[in-house]
Amino acid sequence: MKVFVDTSALYALLDEGDANHAAAAEVFARLRGSELVTHAYVLVETLALVSKRLGWDAVVRLMDGLLGVVAVQPIDATTHFAALNAYRESASASVSFVDQASFAFMHASRIVGVFAFDADFTRAGFEVLSA
Repeated sequence: MKVFVDTSALYALLDEGDANHAAAAEVFARLRGSELVTHAYVLVETLALVSKRLGWDAVVRLMDGLLGVVAVQPIDATTHFAALNAYRESASASVSFVDQASFAFMHASRIVGVFAFDADFTRAGFEVLSA
């Protein structure tokens, strides 16, 4: 099974003080053997968030640990522009551009399941995997 991994899940795995840490660890363990995938924009967002909030040691754990089991794919031009159009059409910043890119990426890749702690994925019609 192919599962998309969002920033919210990666962050929860790295931050033991995060309210979703235990649930993230449980879901992550259940996903062993699944094909875990994300895209480059999520990686950029996660690196910025982790370095700012958790520090360099957590960045290293992300790069040397989690990224060893989560495949990071590039965003192609078609997906990028689909996300830009969706972001513009929403006429709101309530759903981030990175989330719009994630939705477009998931549709293009035919991915239904997502490892996330972000309600925007549920509202967008994806199956959020939870503990």
